[in-house]
Amino acid sequence: MESLKGNLIVSCQALDDEPLHSSYIMSKMALAAKVGGAKGIRSNSVEDIKAIREEVSLPIIGIIKRNYDDAEIYITPTMKEVDELMQVKPEIIALDATTSKRPGGESLDDFVKKIREKYPEQKLMADCSTLQEMIHADEIGFDFIGTTLVGYTTQSKNLKIEDNDFELIRNALSKIKYPMIAEGNIDTPKKARRVLDLGCFSVVVGSIITRPQLITKRFVDEIKK
Repeated sequence: MESLKGNLIVSCQALDDEPLHSSYIMSKMALAAKVGGAKGIRSNSVEDIKAIREEVSLPIIGIIKRNYDDAEIYITPTMKEVDELMQVKPEIIALDATTSKRPGGESLDDFVKKIREKYPEQKLMADCSTLQEMIHADEIGFDFIGTTLVGYTTQSKNLKIEDNDFELIRNALSKIKYPMIAEGNIDTPKKARRVLDLGCFSVVVGSIITRPQLITKRFVDEIKK
C-alpha cells in the first residue's frame, strides 16, 4: 500500500449505458493511466479487474455497483459482491459506508464484522459522504476512509468537497486515525495537489480523466453560456 502514498489513483469505470463500457477499453484506460504516472486504479466489476490486471500490476481498489430494490446504496452493498470481488482479490475493496438504507436493513457495523470474520486480511475502504460517517467508519476499523460520496447522498446534498479550502477533509483528518483517500469531484490537478498537501494518503480522480462524454459536455456547456 505504500506505493499509493502521496500518489494518484485513477478510477477507470464505465457503466452499462456509457459509450466506453467494455472491460477491454477499461484495461487500456488503466494502461494509459499507468503510463501517465498513476500508482493505482479503482475499478468496477470482476470482469474489468481481470482485464486490467492483464495490462498493469498496479494496486486496485475494487468495487461492484449493484442496485437492490430495498436499498439506497449501490457500491459493494452485500456479501454477495464481496465474495465476487474476492475471486480476483483486489488490494482494497471499497464499499458504501454512509447512513443510507442498506439491503435487508443490515447495519454497516454488522456488514463490516461479517467481512472481517470471513476475510480478515482484506483491506477495506469506506466510501463516505459526511464527516459523521467518516468518523464512524474510522471507529469501526476501515483501513482507509474515503470522501467518495460527498454531495451524492441525501444527507450530503448541500456539501461540496472543495468548500472552504476542503474544510470537510481538514476536519476529518483532525478526528480520524486511519488514512484518508480523497475522492469525488477532484477535477483539476491543483485540487489533487491540495488534498495531498492537507494530509490525505492518496487521491482518486475519475471522470475528468476517463469519461470523455462528461469532459466533452463541460466544454459544450461553457461554449453555450
